[in-house]
Amino acid sequence: MYENVRPLSRTIHETAIVHPGARLAPDVVVGPYSIIGPDVEIGPHTEIGPHVLIDGWTKIGGYNKIYAGACIGAEPQDLKFRGEKSYLTIGDYNIIREYVTISRGTEGGGGETRIGSHNLFMAYTHVAHDCQVGNYVVMANSAALAGHVVVEDRVVIGGLVGVHQFCKLGRMAMIGAHSMVVKDVPPYVMVDGNPAHVYGINVVGLRRNNVPPEIRAEIKKAYRILYRSNLNVAQAIEQMEQELASSPEIDHFIRFLRSADRGICR
Repeated sequence: MYENVRPLSRTIHETAIVHPGARLAPDVVVGPYSIIGPDVEIGPHTEIGPHVLIDGWTKIGGYNKIYAGACIGAEPQDLKFRGEKSYLTIGDYNIIREYVTISRGTEGGGGETRIGSHNLFMAYTHVAHDCQVGNYVVMANSAALAGHVVVEDRVVIGGLVGVHQFCKLGRMAMIGAHSMVVKDVPPYVMVDGNPAHVYGINVVGLRRNNVPPEIRAEIKKAYRILYRSNLNVAQAIEQMEQELASSPEIDHFIRFLRSADRGICR
């Protein structure tokens, strides 16, 4: 996984505070005035910038880069939190820019916030307690996820977006800047507005992620059935199952609709 990457030697700045109980790989870099708590584990080749706080039961994988002022693994911003032991797990190759905040989980949400790999969190983004974020996700500046949000792989979230707690954002969806998301966003679509409304298929995202033309055509049919046929969700699912060729993408689209407890953006 980590082959062909320039090795680092461990450098911990003299002003940084790293608790003796923290477990850092031999080549982790920690910048000036950063603080690493006692229960933190950080994998190889991860670079921690200046004035970063990493606390709590936080496990960070390899080859991540965390920029100035980020606050990672702090207590959840949840009035129900009573100091219970909870976790934050972050994968590999993530870029976490300036002043990003990522909270640990809560007992009521399963006890863990989980971040995948290859994600970009631009400056001032916020990931709240018990969120589950997949891989290759982009959150633009000042976007925020409330508690218990699920973000599937390859979602793009525009700047200043707010996502309501317990919402789910489907694979390869795109959320326009300044949007307020209060319902689930199905895979492969674009939403925009306050509250957010669907306005088309994320064609550019599908192409960039090498979805074949024949699958894109089936996704377009699924979109028309769901949004252009005046059917309710249950009726649309039934029609999709009858008319569309089975594929991992279409099967995932249907599974997502079945599990959309908050309803979907229209």
